[in-house]
Amino acid sequence: QVQPVESGGGLVQAGGSSRLSCRVSGRISRFDVSWYRQAPGKQRELVAGITSGGSTNYADSVKGRFTISRDNAKNTVYLQMDSLKPEDTGVYYCAAKWYYSGNYNYWGQGTQVAVSS
Repeated sequence: QVQPVESGGGLVQAGGSSRLSCRVSGRISRFDVSWYRQAPGKQRELVAGITSGGSTNYADSVKGRFTISRDNAKNTVYLQMDSLKPEDTGVYYCAAKWYYSGNYNYWGQGTQVAVSS
């Protein structure tokens, strides 16, 4: 069973940094993995994604501040978040899919990130 498990997050001051980790059971090298977030009262949105081949994409709102990376040997994907802003506050979810699949089928429980001004 494929199960992403997030860790990291918590309370951070504006301008600070935080790193989220997503450990995926199974051979992560065959998965595309993305981070989504949901702010209070808003819809879930894509933050960043990384393909099985290592290509990355970012939401415009986080470009230049967030970096997604993967360590296949550790079955883990990371989201390094720098220059955090209060509007980055939300629950961050890790999602995974087989590289050939069109939909993200596997979701973690989410981890809270709160950025104080």
